[in-house]
Parts: sequence; C-alpha cells; structure tokens
Amino acid sequence: MTPLLQLREVVVEAGGRAILDVPSLDVESDEVLAVVGPNGAGKSTLLRVIGLLERPTRGQVMFGGDRVEGERLNYRRRMAVVFQEPLLLDTSVEANVRTGLSLRGVKGGEQKRRSDEWLERFGIAHLRGRSARSLSGGEAQRTSLARAMVLEPEVLLLDEPFSSLDAPTREALIDDLDAVLGERRVATVLVTHDRSEALRLGDRIAVLMGGRLRQIGGPNDVFSSPVDEEVAAFVGVENIIPGRVRSVADGLGAVEVAAGIIETATELEAGAEVLVCVRPEDVVLSREADAYPSLSARNHVRATVARVRSTGPYVRVEIDAGFPLVALVTKQSREDLSLEPGASVFATFKATAVHLIPHRRG
Repeated sequence: MTPLLQLREVVVEAGGRAILDVPSLDVESDEVLAVVGPNGAGKSTLLRVIGLLERPTRGQVMFGGDRVEGERLNYRRRMAVVFQEPLLLDTSVEANVRTGLSLRGVKGGEQKRRSDEWLERFGIAHLRGRSARSLSGGEAQRTSLARAMVLEPEVLLLDEPFSSLDAPTREALIDDLDAVLGERRVATVLVTHDRSEALRLGDRIAVLMGGRLRQIGGPNDVFSSPVDEEVAAFVGVENIIPGRVRSVADGLGAVEVAAGIIETATELEAGAEVLVCVRPEDVVLSREADAYPSLSARNHVRATVARVRSTGPYVRVEIDAGFPLVALVTKQSREDLSLEPGASVFATFKATAVHLIPHRRG
C-alpha cells in the first residue's frame, strides 16, 4: 500500500546552507511518527514541509501517491495542525472548536454533533461557554486539539504540543491523546524534543539531528539499538564505553573494556573496535556480589560510588568501575543500599541489555 505522505530528496536551504536534508521519509495512514531531536535540529521545518506550509528548496512531497504541485489548499484541508501555543480566537471554547467547520461550510447541525463529540472526548464540554482568554494552559491545548480533530483530518501534525505544560497536566493530556489516536488511527506526525513523549505516543520514531534523519524505526530499535554515539547519547544511553571484541563463540562476544570484560551477543568479528552501550535503567546495583543469584545477568563489575543525585522519581548513581558507569535506582533502593559517595557496590546487567556500535577510533 502506498504511504499517505512521502518526502523524496527534500532539501530546505537558508542563508546558503541546508537546514533540512531528507532523502526519503514515509508516513503511513494509520501510524504515529514521532520526530525527535535537539533544539535546532530542523524538526519544525520538517513539519512545515510535511504540512505544505513551506515549500522545500528542492525535492518533492507526495500525498496519497500524488505529487503536490501548484495550488496546495485542497491538500491542506485534509490536514490539521496543533502548535505549541494554542492560538485560540477571542471567543468561547465551543466557537473555537467550530471555527474550521464554519470555514469549510459545514452545516449547523453537523457542526454541533461534531463539536459536542470532541468537547466531550477531550474533557472540556463543561467549558463550552467559557471565554478562551480565561483558560489554563492545559484547557487551551485541549481546545486546540478538539478544534483539530473535529475536522476529521487524514493527517494530524503536532508541533511540541505539550512543551509549555506542567508535568501533571502534560501527563493527563498525553493519556487522553494516546487513547484518541489508538481509536481513530489518523496519520500523525508528532515533533518533540521529549523522549518520553515519543516513546509513549510513537509507533515509529525518527531521530533528526543537524537537519538529517539519523535513524528511524520502532521505539525499541531506536532507544535500545542506536546507530551511532550521538544518537545513543540523545536517546538516553548514558553508558557509552569504548572497547574491543576480544573473542566470539556461538554468537556471544567478549568485549574488552578498560577494566575487564563485558559479554553480549554480537555478529561482529574478534578485533572489532566498538562502543558498548548500556542504558542506566538496565544497571542493577547491590552491595554483595551474590545479592541477585536468580538474575540471569552475565555482567558483574565491582565499583565505587562516585556521585549520587536525585532526578525526579529516581536517583542517578555515578560509579567508577575502572570506566564511568551510571545507574538509575529508586529512592528506596538508595536508602536500602546506603548508596553514598565512596560506597563499594557491584553493578550487574544482562548481556541482552548491551548494544554494540562499531567504532573506529580517531
């Protein structure tokens, strides 16, 4: 089946340089594609090109297999966009939700049916008569999402829609949007710098850096098997350790690092230089080597706690195992294990938690 949206050899230039260079990108009709990347990566530019709000310097955008050329209004009417700022009109919540329907000539009875549905779906039916000026940030963004979905778009474009909201409001809205997208399966492109949003909502994730797509795939592929060191660092793989494959037997490799051996499955040959990647949440800490006899982990290293700091609900523990290693533990685990600088610990992680990136020094 032909993807609903396709980009081919798309380049956007500004100031004589390419700020976006995408040889190929497809968006299927029933998927949520989350585009992640640091600030300045070109995410919003990509969204404007997909939404036909900006013409690329070179390349082609296709919608439903058709090349988008000339007048674009008919294609844009099949899309809806939600920005970081809701951009509501100075009128009631209900009038805002109905705005696009009025512009498209939808009759009053149908307007009411659709607006009632989406006011209820996003939990703002009780606010229908409220002035948009009086809304909180979360209420305003719910109104903006209802205004987009009431149009029954084929494509929904979301440009950092949660970034200005406080954590509880953001989590509640993401829950509701996740349920809506699960039911309606509208093609959605979500641009965000927040990895947790991408993991929660994305069927596929595209990593954009420096205007280029560095990796695209399922959440597990991208977050557990990044293609290079820069992508690994961005998706939260804090443990990136240089090493060399010393031996391989039956698909299990022994990788020599600064202070020992790390075992993992690999198809690389002995002698290959690699970066050993382990997510901090996959590192288990204990005060005794045999504290977890039932844990099917092949990697155990003795270490010393170097630094401990809280990061929201977790505690980030930096340890020295002859190489730097980071673990994320609960606050209760920190207390139970007395994890303070200078404490001796054992760090344990499974062979399956290790991802190797081929790496040539220099």
